Amino acid sequence: MRRRDAHEGQPRRRGRGGKRRRVLQFLQPCLLLLLQRGEAHGYALLDELEQFGFDRERVDPTLVYRALREMEEAGWIQSSWDDESQGPRRRVYALHKEGKRQLTLWIEDLRKTKMEIDHLLSEYKDQEDWHEP
Repeated sequence: MRRRDAHEGQPRRRGRGGKRRRVLQFLQPCLLLLLQRGEAHGYALLDELEQFGFDRERVDPTLVYRALREMEEAGWIQSSWDDESQGPRRRVYALHKEGKRQLTLWIEDLRKTKMEIDHLLSEYKDQEDWHEP
């Protein structure tokens, strides 16, 4: 018996741009939350992303650095060079007050989305239970 894909029958998106955008959109609030704990280097942030379901072996570091760069351009975070590290200079990222505000907005939106998803799943379960013999 063939296993059905959850996306079967839906229009296919060209390339990987759609998936990358979704990852980037979830990546930004995760990074902001990590930076709310304190400043950090990019590779430290990469390691910490595992707690949000990101697989360290599969996360493209360029996506993380792109997200950091975009958030810095938006004024949500700021970076500076760490001259105290042994070895090559590294950037240290810190949360800016506008980033805290953006994180709050994201969390509110995620809570609302979670409620909508929970409602959909509950309705689905109710219908599934009702249709069972």
